[in-house]
Formats: sequence, C-alpha cells, structure tokens
Amino acid sequence: MRLKEFMKSSRLKPFDGIIIVLLIASSFLPLIIFGWNQLPENAVKQAVLRVDGKEIETFELVEGKKGTTYLYEDPDGDTNLIEIDGDRIRIKEASCGDQICVRRGWASKNGETIVCLPHKLVIEIIAVDGSETDDLVY
Repeated sequence: MRLKEFMKSSRLKPFDGIIIVLLIASSFLPLIIFGWNQLPENAVKQAVLRVDGKEIETFELVEGKKGTTYLYEDPDGDTNLIEIDGDRIRIKEASCGDQICVRRGWASKNGETIVCLPHKLVIEIIAVDGSETDDLVY
C-alpha cells in the first residue's frame, strides 16, 4: 500500500504526521532534562547520614578510596552497618525486620537516597559544591 492510499484510507490529515513526530520527539525530553542534571563523573560527592532529621555523620565519596564501614547504633539498641566503597555507599546490615534498606543496595548518584524507616535513618548523596538536584527539607 502506498503512502497516498494509506492517507486516504486512514483519514489522516497532512499535519497529523507532523503532530505524531513532534509527540514522539517530545517523549524523549525528560531523558534529556534529567540527564543534564547529573553530576560530571569527576565531581566530589558526600553522603549525609540523618536520623530523625538530625545530621549524624558525613562521608566523602571519592572513587578509588579504600572501603570502610560505619556502625550506627541508636539509644534503643537498633543498629545499621553502613559500608562505603569508593564513590558508593550502602547499608550492609540492619537490625530492622523488613530489611528494605539492605536490599536497596548501592547508591552512588547525586540525589539518591537510602531509607530505613523503622530506624528513621536516611542517607542522601549530595554534591560538595552545592549543585544538588533536590533541596529536601527535614
């Protein structure tokens, strides 16, 4: 079937094709916008540990840095073992029942968070130069 025959049989107007192409092209706009907000690969990042909205510790995330662990224990005896490996961070072990924070895995990109709701613990990755993607209010 030729294009002209298709246009006549499907009742498409000439500008319908232009609209369809524009809609398909604009569907990629979020990828461009959110990709543009990402940090450059060599940017220095920090992971901020907050418990119940209060900043407890800050970890430098530098690629190639030796891996370390940090044990957070709250007054009730709840614990979270946090592992920092170069430019990424994760909760390795937690004494909470659901273990969602452990299954979350590694976080390494600007704006990513790891949350342990039973312990009211949040780890957020931010840029050192202040160019973070979201300003969260706690």
